[in-house]
Amino acid sequence: MSEKKTVGFVGTGVMGKSMAAHLLKAGHPVHIYTRTKEKAEDLIKQGAQWKETVAEVAQTSQVVISMVGYPSDVEEVYFGEKGILENAEEGTYLIDMTTSSPLLAQKIDARAKELNLHALDAPVSGGDVGAREARLSIMVGGEKEDFEAVLPVFELMGQNIVYQGKAGAGQHTKMCNQIAIASGMIGVCEAVIYAEKAGLDPNTVLKSIESGAAGSWSLSNLAPRIIKGNFEPGFYVKHFIKDMKIALESAGEMGILTPGLQLAKDLYEELAEMGEENSGTHALYKRLKA
Repeated sequence: MSEKKTVGFVGTGVMGKSMAAHLLKAGHPVHIYTRTKEKAEDLIKQGAQWKETVAEVAQTSQVVISMVGYPSDVEEVYFGEKGILENAEEGTYLIDMTTSSPLLAQKIDARAKELNLHALDAPVSGGDVGAREARLSIMVGGEKEDFEAVLPVFELMGQNIVYQGKAGAGQHTKMCNQIAIASGMIGVCEAVIYAEKAGLDPNTVLKSIESGAAGSWSLSNLAPRIIKGNFEPGFYVKHFIKDMKIALESAGEMGILTPGLQLAKDLYEELAEMGEENSGTHALYKRLKA
């Protein structure tokens, strides 16, 4: 795919704004829409073209990427009267990078095929840091030839880019990711609290444990934020709760027991009730220390 393809980007939040910026820097014309225009000002200054509606983005782009909040938002931007599916030109590539429902991804794919569009579900992992540094893990579902066609676009935003299978496979893979993170975050927070209560320097403890068997992305990247008292979001608590609900629903449909995931969701919902829904996921520390 030519580097000069026009890319539409719907949703330029914490992660989306960095992802869109990489496309601009690589020379792609980028058309953007997000609910609050002020949040897109930096991208507009960098050369992105603002569009007043999702429909306008779809009508003027050869590749349309969406990075929104919830499955209900995905449903709206794809199936709404002024949505992507009814306004994109035939042959357009549609890439939903929101963490959303596998069933919804399959629904989008089915409708896209009817309209001669190419749909991929491509959720990401890596948080704000991964988005900023173009080091995201991107897990992709859809037709293999469509994946290969837009791989150069993915390569501008991430490093670990893996085709997982047919429509919905990317979202199912992201559920595996979130399930692993959910229980792991409990462990990270408990470890920091234990170190503090034992009178140890948590930073020194990290030097010993992060490169051993306990090592994880969360331990290396989020434990230092916890120690500094920085709970700004790389990924919002409210969005993680959304993801865990999707994972629990999917697991239930498959008859899978996920006690760690259930515990994490319960704790995060209690954390949200404490007023922390817009904090980063590592704010779970506050609930466990309460």
